[in-house]
Amino acid sequence: MLKLTKKADYGLMAMKHLAEHADRGACSAKDVAECYGIPQEALAKILQRLAKAGLLHSQHGINGGYTLARDPGTITAFEVIRAIDGPLFITSCVTVRGECDQTDRCSIRGPLRRVSHSIEEVLRRLTILEMKEDAKSEAVKAKVSAELVTIT
Repeated sequence: MLKLTKKADYGLMAMKHLAEHADRGACSAKDVAECYGIPQEALAKILQRLAKAGLLHSQHGINGGYTLARDPGTITAFEVIRAIDGPLFITSCVTVRGECDQTDRCSIRGPLRRVSHSIEEVLRRLTILEMKEDAKSEAVKAKVSAELVTIT
């Protein structure tokens, strides 16, 4: 089963939180962690990775914390996941090297690559803004489900 890592889950939750609270200024890792019951040390490392990837701005000092580096409508779920976990591969044959011990006999590499590319495209189209807007959340879920069902 394809499943995001906990780190990716936490990163997406934090990005959504920062988008929802952008009008309040910077949010600390501690504040975000407490809101969602996330281990603070883990979240701090995740936020640092997102800042290093250019998705967040980090501010030090009394009023310090994190803010989105860009408009939430331009930051995609794919960018967040990739910044935290690296390249997204559902099987070893879809990796950069594209090899496994079944390479010579494999008959499903092509279909699995299409699945992987379809998932990547859905994540590239899903923005933090869409995740933020509760009114659209059901429409986003339906859109993502429909896109995944129509993999050819």
